[in-house]
Amino acid sequence: MTLLRVKNLSVAFGTKRVVEDVSFAVEPGQSIALVGESGSGKSVTALSCLGLLPGAGSNPEGRIVLDGTDVLGAPERDLRRLRGGVAGMVFQEPMTSLNPLHTVGRQVAEAITLHQPLSGEALRARVVDLLRRAGFPKAEDRLGAYPHQLSGGQRQRVMIAAALANDPKLLIADEPTTALDVTIQAQILELLEQLKRDLGMALLLITHDLNIVKKHADAVVVMKDGRAVEQGAVSRVFTAPAHDYTRMLLATEPRGAPAPIAEAAPEIMRGEAIKVRFPIRRGVMRRVVAEVRAVDGVSLAVHEGETVGLVGESGSGKTTLGLAMLRLETSEGAIRFEGTSIQGLTRAALRPLRRRMQIVFQDPYGALSPRMSVAEIVGEGLAVHEPGLTATQRNAAVATALEEVGLDPAMAERYPHEFSGGQRQRIAIARALVLKPRFLVLDEPTSALDVSVQAQVVDLLRALQAKHRLAYLFISHDLRVVRAMAHRIIVLKDGQVVEEGAAARVVEAPREAYTRALMAAAFDLRTEAAPGLRT
Repeated sequence: MTLLRVKNLSVAFGTKRVVEDVSFAVEPGQSIALVGESGSGKSVTALSCLGLLPGAGSNPEGRIVLDGTDVLGAPERDLRRLRGGVAGMVFQEPMTSLNPLHTVGRQVAEAITLHQPLSGEALRARVVDLLRRAGFPKAEDRLGAYPHQLSGGQRQRVMIAAALANDPKLLIADEPTTALDVTIQAQILELLEQLKRDLGMALLLITHDLNIVKKHADAVVVMKDGRAVEQGAVSRVFTAPAHDYTRMLLATEPRGAPAPIAEAAPEIMRGEAIKVRFPIRRGVMRRVVAEVRAVDGVSLAVHEGETVGLVGESGSGKTTLGLAMLRLETSEGAIRFEGTSIQGLTRAALRPLRRRMQIVFQDPYGALSPRMSVAEIVGEGLAVHEPGLTATQRNAAVATALEEVGLDPAMAERYPHEFSGGQRQRIAIARALVLKPRFLVLDEPTSALDVSVQAQVVDLLRALQAKHRLAYLFISHDLRVVRAMAHRIIVLKDGQVVEEGAAARVVEAPREAYTRALMAAAFDLRTEAAPGLRT
């Protein structure tokens, strides 16, 4: 019997149709991928399969049958049985899906006890087992951790563990590996393959990464503007795509290399023996019993016009190191910006330097205030660092920054929710550029974006670097993007440098076993050969 059948599904929010006449079926043990760019209707279609769309704001039509139950007409009691029991779901953004006030252990346990009468030690053992299966290191030591204390990849693993809590027949995974490094991506996808074999579990995979689809899906549904423009077996669609949009998706990826560095390029930022430690507290008195060495003696330098790529698995210390270099995280060691030591400076003494040291955060959805217009977001730094500017001068600077990142200045009065993910990331870049910085920390700036938008953002960042001679510390788990952006690569593991060197050399001829594992996982996962990695 077909496990999930979607027939002529249409969804409207008010008078706007976001999904129109979509049909597909998922058989037991089968993997179906929904692919397409942001706004194509993938996630809305997936949410419809479990009746999770807001009732007051949506108007679904058609038919969805899951495990014999008509979802669109089912009472709440039957939907509760389906959600988590028959079908588990991994949402795209774990930070907004996990409760910030509850520990991760409690949240995974809740997913179990809604469908199984477990308690005490048996429940704890089940939680630990699920976290381990989801690739969570030292799971038993992190049950009491809160979501904000975990890396993005670790939070996603908690979500996956909760979705697998009741051995569902169907797993709906909405971009389940977007926030994960390449080795954990491979582990999670292999875990899903294993579960499919062991449990006969089916997979509905929503993703923008066609190379993951090529390796891990049986069939694919390509969506554009709410419609299924092409579908069929992966082998057929990938070798002989019939639709122009499918061909465009298959051909798009970041390419090229950054402009060469000038021979006499001055050093902009240097860190020597940087260390960042976080205490581990236990007991009623919350005494410090140990410490996490998030960054353990790392040294690096970034020159004008240079991009240093910082790569490694989740929890390796990449983001913590980037924050420490900007004095946004307490650290030990020497930090020099444009030749000036900034490690011991007070907040007041550091403030004049802040405008020349900026950061672009990973999540364009969470990095922008929903209550501020684009003009207010981009101009906020000017109000702090150049209070003498008139409103006209500030608006002119904002308009120039928006133009530089490829946005129409007429959009300045709009709010973040009115923009796509790629446009929001451009707004975040404009907010940093408006202050004319010398050094930028780019923390996973492309991880939440479609592949076509990733390529656009990479081209934009390289053009801005060439124009303004910006120094970048580029943090990413996507080695394909790092290869297109970086002059040099530093590989981190457990807070320490395991390898560094010219980007081409590290990618093509890695010397350390850990680096080779990263490269093998990245390029095998994306089904493309990296020179020097295959025989």
